[in-house]
Amino acid sequence: MNPSTARAFRGLGFSFAPVLGFLFVTAATSFAQTGIPAGSTSVLLTNALDIISLPAESASRSLKVKVTGVVTAGDPSLQGRFFMQDTTGGVFVDNANGRRVQPGDLLQVSGITYAGAYAPTITAPIVNILGHVALPEPKAVKVEELMSGADDSQRIEILAIVRDAHREGSRLMLDLATGGYRFRAYLTDDSLSVEQLLGAEVKVRGTAAEAHNRSLRQLIAVEIYIPTVNDLIVLKPETMDPFGRPIVPLNQLAQYRPGNSLAQRVHVRGVCILHSPNNRLFVEDSIYGLQIQSVRPASVVPGEAIEAVGFLNFENYHPVIQDAIVRKSSTPLAPIHSRPATIEEIQSGYYHGSLVTLSGKLVERTVRPGFKANPESEATTLVLQTSNFTFAATARGLPDQARLAAIPLGSVVQVDGVCFTEIDSDGKLETFQILLASPARARILQQPSWFTPQHLIICITIAGIALVIIAGWLVLVARKNSILNLLVLEREKAQLALQEANDQLEERVKERTAQLKFQVSARKEAEVRFKAVLSERTRLAQELHDTVEQTLTGIALQMDVASKLHDDSPQNSLNHLELARSLMAKSKEEVRQSIWDLRSRALEQFDLANALAEGARQATAGANISVFFETRGQARPLPEIIEENLLRIGQEAATNVIKHSQATELRITLLFEPGQVVLQIQDNGLGFHKERAAGPQQGHFGLLGMSERAKRVGGRLEVESVPGKGTTVSVKIPLESPQESLESVTSSGDAVV
Repeated sequence: MNPSTARAFRGLGFSFAPVLGFLFVTAATSFAQTGIPAGSTSVLLTNALDIISLPAESASRSLKVKVTGVVTAGDPSLQGRFFMQDTTGGVFVDNANGRRVQPGDLLQVSGITYAGAYAPTITAPIVNILGHVALPEPKAVKVEELMSGADDSQRIEILAIVRDAHREGSRLMLDLATGGYRFRAYLTDDSLSVEQLLGAEVKVRGTAAEAHNRSLRQLIAVEIYIPTVNDLIVLKPETMDPFGRPIVPLNQLAQYRPGNSLAQRVHVRGVCILHSPNNRLFVEDSIYGLQIQSVRPASVVPGEAIEAVGFLNFENYHPVIQDAIVRKSSTPLAPIHSRPATIEEIQSGYYHGSLVTLSGKLVERTVRPGFKANPESEATTLVLQTSNFTFAATARGLPDQARLAAIPLGSVVQVDGVCFTEIDSDGKLETFQILLASPARARILQQPSWFTPQHLIICITIAGIALVIIAGWLVLVARKNSILNLLVLEREKAQLALQEANDQLEERVKERTAQLKFQVSARKEAEVRFKAVLSERTRLAQELHDTVEQTLTGIALQMDVASKLHDDSPQNSLNHLELARSLMAKSKEEVRQSIWDLRSRALEQFDLANALAEGARQATAGANISVFFETRGQARPLPEIIEENLLRIGQEAATNVIKHSQATELRITLLFEPGQVVLQIQDNGLGFHKERAAGPQQGHFGLLGMSERAKRVGGRLEVESVPGKGTTVSVKIPLESPQESLESVTSSGDAVV
């Protein structure tokens, strides 16, 4: 008992020290010599050490307790339960339905023992408050002692760094770290500033408790209950705003830096490339990638520039920022693009935490359904195999994961995601995986070959059956020939029977030949039908590309403009939203029109000039592009297929102007000449080098699609472009022999969109 406690006891007119000492010596001697007899309930325990030293089996016998001590912690979350301490140690009192006490109350508690969820406790207490005294002096402990649980229920003192602090009402919750360990402390006080505590070095005085696995009676974490605000002493506050510290490049975090300390927060900046569950962010600058573990949810999406301050730590021998505070950066950074990587580069230690592109053959897939309480735990993992390595690509907590489950096994798949490597202490790669930000980041490069082991087994089975049939047929023929030869030798009349047998054999051969011819004809018919279906699928693909995709581009542009105008000019923002709605309606009509075109367009009234002008005006609405439309010559009806393809070519060309040219003026001219019709689309945009134009290899099919449409109706497409002076797209279609143009459409039905 400390001097202040003894003085308080004497002030109450009692001298407890000799009595407590006598009781302690007597009880200790009794335990040492005889222990507690099995089945005994008459033993009276009079100090905390005797109680917490009991084996669980003995504590569960409800032994009688009468202990005098001081309340060291009574947090509101304990709902009346409290910790008390005498000269021998501390013990937890389950006083949920009893009299409420406060830290510093001197008590006499009578009750019975209970095994407890971790250490023995006092239950069913009768509490008698004797007075109020100073709290016992805390025991200075090392973090290894604290985390072992040996000081459970004791009043202790420890130095630590505040990694996080937040409030739940008037209750202050502190996440503390020291010596590589983390623990939590609680203080009921609303006077302290949370911001001033973050990153500070503090001295904590309080009662050690534990979080436990009740069914196993095992320690899983340590907690400290701080009784008063005076027991939380700030020794060294953070001296400056962490966001005001110099920004540390990501590749220098784990390198030597003078004055570097894991107890100080660092300031980093990068572009978010993945926001995964459990508040984990992956960011990248122009050189390096990094994992950031945020203390609170951050409303950040991939592609946004962010700043973060947090504590540097190491996981799996890689640097990581923990307990970070994340905010969007006011300084925009260059966008991050996925980097093509090789297995050799990853094995050499490059690209951890960076956005990379890898490809491999899909050999296995696992799908883990999400829990009802945590739907974000759903995960789909693709196991991909390269020439010399196998790795996994995982999507966790993302929508539309059925898209990954639909990829056929055996496909060659390209994935874009964050490279997450695990290395050993020597820096050698043990394993790595690709964390996908979206199921769309997994693309099929090559469908699986038809010649699979399953198909091979089927072919072998069919061949085996055919061989058995042929062998049986050969055996049958051999027997017949033997009989005929025998009959020839025996009698002359057998010649007639042999001739008849030969005739029968020839008839069977003729029947078999006819069957084979029929099968060949059927196969040719199937090939013709397949080509016709392929041609129609190609046409439908072009229709969707030239209608729905273009209209969706216009909708996206209107939505972008509405988003930019929302704060400054809400009315103009609504106008652009109305335009987007109009475009959506038009897209719906175009889809319906495409479905109707599969049937008939003979009875429709169609005006090509108005359709071109209206489509251009709707597509460029809100894009700051002036549209000029002109019709020259004697306008006249054109064949349906020519009008349809001219309209789609004009829409695709206008869409390309909006997407790529940054033009301010778009001119569309429809020229009717005696022998041909000409459509010209001209802009004053950036222009481009024709030899450098993006093609299907880069995922752009616009120019290819327009060229194919022109060829479909017997015309030709001409593109003239000068960098800095704009682009002119011309389509010339002859009108002398429409029948030949239609025949050319059928012959080119296997074009690629």
